Amino acid sequence: MEALYHQTNKLIQETQHIFSQLERKTSDMDLQEVRQTIEDKITLINSNCERLDVLCLKGPMSQRQNNRMRVDQLKYDSRHLSAALSSWYNRMMRQQREEAEREALLARKFTTNDHVDIFIDHTVQHNNSLHNAVHGIDDLLHQGSNVLDNLRSQRITLKGAHKRLIDIGNTLGLSNTTMRLIEQRAKQDGFILVAGMTFTCIVILLVIIYLT
Repeated sequence: MEALYHQTNKLIQETQHIFSQLERKTSDMDLQEVRQTIEDKITLINSNCERLDVLCLKGPMSQRQNNRMRVDQLKYDSRHLSAALSSWYNRMMRQQREEAEREALLARKFTTNDHVDIFIDHTVQHNNSLHNAVHGIDDLLHQGSNVLDNLRSQRITLKGAHKRLIDIGNTLGLSNTTMRLIEQRAKQDGFILVAGMTFTCIVILLVIIYLT
């Protein structure tokens, strides 16, 4: 167990040394190759830690606690190396991307524009659409008001006609049965008028809901 422990501890020190070299010099190194080398070492360190866990259980009872603490320290160092590798690689990739964008910007040729296209902001377009919808609703309300006025005029006309029919019927001496039929027809006409007005209102509401 001691030999494996010292071997694993040596791997950790070698990996830390690679990190110190990376901080001093990175331009001539292949990032992917260096990353793969460090990952292989970390994988080997984790494998050795698993073997050390088994050996701790097989060791003497008096040394298990001490050996367990040493192995846990190796695991902590391995996790620390993995986090440092991820942070370093992300930083290197970000630097390379920024350098590539900087070079592309410097290499771009700028020319004068003969005209400038003004793009309407999405909020302005949305505002114009709302104004158009409001105008459309106002037109529908105006049309609905005209329809209701026409229905009201027709109702007044029907009432006048009904009264005239009653007067004529009384003058001509029509029977009670005929008068009841006329009254029933007048009620039916009233129901039709109310149904027409209700249907018109429902259509106006549906159009308003659809446009908004």
